[in-house]
Amino acid sequence: MNTAKTAVLMVGLTVLLVMAGGALGGRQWMYIAFAMAIAMNAFSYWFSDKLVLKMYKATEVTESEAPEFYSVVRDLAARAEMPMPKVYVIPSDAPNAFATGRNPSHAAVAATSGTLRLLNREELAGVMAHELAHVKNRDILIGTIAATVAGAISMLASMAQWAMIFGGFGGDRRDRDGGGIIGMLAVMILAPISAMLIQMAISRSREYQADATGAKICGNPLWLASALKKLDMASKQIPINANPATAHMFIVNPLRAGGVSGLFSTHPPMEERIGRLEKLAYGSIG
Repeated sequence: MNTAKTAVLMVGLTVLLVMAGGALGGRQWMYIAFAMAIAMNAFSYWFSDKLVLKMYKATEVTESEAPEFYSVVRDLAARAEMPMPKVYVIPSDAPNAFATGRNPSHAAVAATSGTLRLLNREELAGVMAHELAHVKNRDILIGTIAATVAGAISMLASMAQWAMIFGGFGGDRRDRDGGGIIGMLAVMILAPISAMLIQMAISRSREYQADATGAKICGNPLWLASALKKLDMASKQIPINANPATAHMFIVNPLRAGGVSGLFSTHPPMEERIGRLEKLAYGSIG
C-alpha cells in the first residue's frame, strides 16, 4: 500500500514539475524544467551521501572503535541479506540517526553519540534495522529525487517571479502566453506549496514502510517502538541542529511541527508509528 502510494505521489510530483514549466513558458520550458530535474537528480545521486555526512561532521568508525554499534549493524545487514554499510558516529548529544547512500552497495548508517548512550542493544538494533530498511527499500534515492524535483519547482517559482517583474521570457508568442498571467501566479504561489505537500507525503509514507520492514529485519517490532519512545522524548530535550533540507533523513523529526504545519512534516505522528509497531508485534496488522 505504501509503495503504491509513493509511486502515485512521485508521478504527481513529476507532472506538477512539467505543468509548472509549461505554465511558465510553454512547451520549451516544460523541456527545460524536465532537463533541470534530471541534472539535479544526477548530482544528488552521486554526491548527496558525502555532503550530508560532512554536514553533520560524521566520522566513520571501525569495529574496534565502536564494537557494539558496529556488530549490531553487521548482524542486521546479514539478516537482511545486504552488503555491510559504512558505520558513522555523529558527535552530538542529541539523539537521532539516519542512513544515506545511493544503493545498498554504497550505503552508510549514522547515529549520534547521544543515541549510542541512550539506547540498549535491542533498541539500537531496532533503530539500525529501520535505517537499513530505508536502504533496502531504496528510500534514500526516492527521497533525494522527491526533494530534487520539489527544489526544481521552487526554482521555477522564483523564475516566474522575476519574469513577472521583467516582462516574461523570450520565444514565440504562442509558447510564451500558454500560461498567461494566471499560469505565472500559479507557478509562483501554488506550485511550490503543492510540491512541498507531495514531498512530505512521500517522506511520511516511506517512514511507515521503513518501520514495518525494520521490524522484520530485527525480528521484534517492540525494540523499535521502545527506541522511538526514548528518542522522541530525549530529542525534545536535546534537539539536533538540523538543516531543514535533510530533516526527512532522520529517524526522529528534528523539526517540531503541530497543527496545520503538520501537513509539512517529513515524519508521521510518533504516536501513530509506535501504535502501528505495537499492533504489528501482537499480530493486529497483516
